[in-house]
Amino acid sequence: MTQSIFGMRGIAVAPHSLAAESAVAVLREGGNALEAMIAAAATIAVVYPHMNSIGGDGFWVINGPNNRPGGIDASGRSAQAASRDWYASRGITSSIPFRGGVAALTVAGTISGWGAAQQLSTQCLNGKLPLSRLLSDAIYFAQNGIAVTQSQEACTALKRSELEPHSGFASTFLPQGMVPAKASIFKQPKLADTLALIAKEGCDTFYRGKLAKMLAAELAEVGSPLTLADLNAHQAKLVDPLHTTVAPGRLFNMVPPSQGLLSLLILGIMDRIHGWDQDPEGAAFIHTQVEATKLAFSIRDQYLTDPAFMSVAPQDLLTRERIDALAAKLDTTRAAPWGQKTSPGDTIWMGAIDQAGIAVSFIQSIYHEFGSGVVLPTSGVNWQNRGCSFSLNPGHINTLEPGKKPFHTLNPALAQRADGGVMVYGAMGGDGQPQTQATIFNRVTRFGDHPQLAIERPRWLLGRTWGQSSDSLKLESRFSANTIDQLRALGHDVETIGAWDEGVGHAGDQLPGRGQLPAPGEAAGGLRPHARHIVIGIDTQAAVVKGANQRVAHMGVRAGGHQRSGFA
Repeated sequence: MTQSIFGMRGIAVAPHSLAAESAVAVLREGGNALEAMIAAAATIAVVYPHMNSIGGDGFWVINGPNNRPGGIDASGRSAQAASRDWYASRGITSSIPFRGGVAALTVAGTISGWGAAQQLSTQCLNGKLPLSRLLSDAIYFAQNGIAVTQSQEACTALKRSELEPHSGFASTFLPQGMVPAKASIFKQPKLADTLALIAKEGCDTFYRGKLAKMLAAELAEVGSPLTLADLNAHQAKLVDPLHTTVAPGRLFNMVPPSQGLLSLLILGIMDRIHGWDQDPEGAAFIHTQVEATKLAFSIRDQYLTDPAFMSVAPQDLLTRERIDALAAKLDTTRAAPWGQKTSPGDTIWMGAIDQAGIAVSFIQSIYHEFGSGVVLPTSGVNWQNRGCSFSLNPGHINTLEPGKKPFHTLNPALAQRADGGVMVYGAMGGDGQPQTQATIFNRVTRFGDHPQLAIERPRWLLGRTWGQSSDSLKLESRFSANTIDQLRALGHDVETIGAWDEGVGHAGDQLPGRGQLPAPGEAAGGLRPHARHIVIGIDTQAAVVKGANQRVAHMGVRAGGHQRSGFA
């Protein structure tokens, strides 16, 4: 049973309540969705430190004025010194290590995304809030501390032995040499000073100012190939998102090196397959989506890399003819072989909608838990290990080259629905992201699920994501034994995982209505908790009041606890 909660000035969803509250506070002050997301992005980098940091990358998909979609690619390139020969000279020839200074080989782009978003806000949306205001919560929490979550405690304990030897990890994430306990206070004073400097001097200082010089010296100290010249050369890029059309509407996702292409292919293939009268938790539907996922992976792994190195324009891979041909290969009676090695990874997804209807789908990541494990000694920045997705095999499509963007699992999703509404949605979890996105989208738009139900229904995952080692088809134990047995009979290598398992990803969605409030039971957003001890779920919606110039937010909440969405 859900209940409705209403607000007047917008809505935000995040995997930590403090990030959502930062966004909502901005919305209440008259800020727009871009400003709200900058605030949320800064806060989440502090309060959710095992999953993301300002030392990572970010992507934005935005539904702007007049329903015009746009995007921001805030991902960084590899160092100019980062060649296969550079690694070979250090005895590294098979694969780039996941941890340590040699894993910190790509520029951290997310701060440039905040700067680009603020510029768009000012120039296009009459944004007026200064960066100092947008970063104020993050600075406060870094300086004064946050209450440690169960997720942070568990993740730190799990990764301690692997990460403790690396520069700055222990002094930052193991205060007094101990794993911070749930509900204890965790402070990051060096990061607070860095955020304060960004607030004072602007986002560009990370790449071309006082902070850039500090970061370059620190990176050299820990053995990274990155230099000041690499930082100086970085710019966020405004892009047109990839798109495709399905029966429920027009879908948008991020361009390469993001795997947004994969997410669109899955939904495009499924659009060609009938079966929307099936049980959304039944074997037939799950089989169809899993097989669509396999076909989409085959295209991704054949073509997707830094777009400067691609042999085909990414949008050309989404033509009707190409998707029709893929769909024709899908066998509804038997599982195709699966030999892919999917990528693990972590991230956070967040969404925001303001009172003008501007919608943002946002994702920010340092790749694996704690990224490279390196925390820079003066700035307190935990640097990403995204460059580990490069191959050292010269024949691989994602082979390492100097100044090349690494493959990204990150992909924020947005849909312009056929009924005139907009849906922003996303998930964490490496190669699990596009699968969870497809699941949530199909449940809401195809099966008519209340978004809270779409979030709460049991999930599945083909392959592995963060914390997983096997590449089986994993189903939560909440699925019926009949569904599991039927999938095995279809030829799937099925593995059951625990109920509410964190490995199937955080997920969220927001659906602005158009013209009127939804009927009871039709709230339109959701956020699944990242661990079973957290609240079961929260729904969110922004809807337009018919005939008025104001918007409201509508939410259904199941169970109390750690709130993860906010209303202004």
